[in-house]
Amino acid sequence: MRRDRTPRRGRLELVGRVVAGVALLASGGIHLDLAATYDGIGDGLTVGDLFRLQGAVAIVLGLAVVVLRQPPVLLVATLVGLGSALATTLSVYVRIPPLGPFPEIYEPVWYDEKLLAAVTAAVAAVLGAALLAAGRAERVT
Repeated sequence: MRRDRTPRRGRLELVGRVVAGVALLASGGIHLDLAATYDGIGDGLTVGDLFRLQGAVAIVLGLAVVVLRQPPVLLVATLVGLGSALATTLSVYVRIPPLGPFPEIYEPVWYDEKLLAAVTAAVAAVLGAALLAAGRAERVT
């Protein structure tokens, strides 16, 4: 038997989607803003190019999470947030060697924009996972 969604639950879902979307927009904006700083790192494909790609994907997904109520969109947004948060954090503590066309990534320092990018990406990942779990639980009940 499926319960009707309460208005409160619907509002909570909307707030979660908006906060996750804004977090992705912020993370994406930070990456786009910093991209030129990293253009010289890497042969061919640079760290700046990766920042631009991550920024563009995060911004598109940030908007999509708010506008589209589709679990696959939320799943991809959650994975992008998780990947961005992990990559940002790992870049401080682990020297990630070049792999194929991807350049080495290592910058053993935290600074304001980097910390904010990691936190906003992590917020998007956690909220996305929570929304996916809540949606799954709702479909089961």
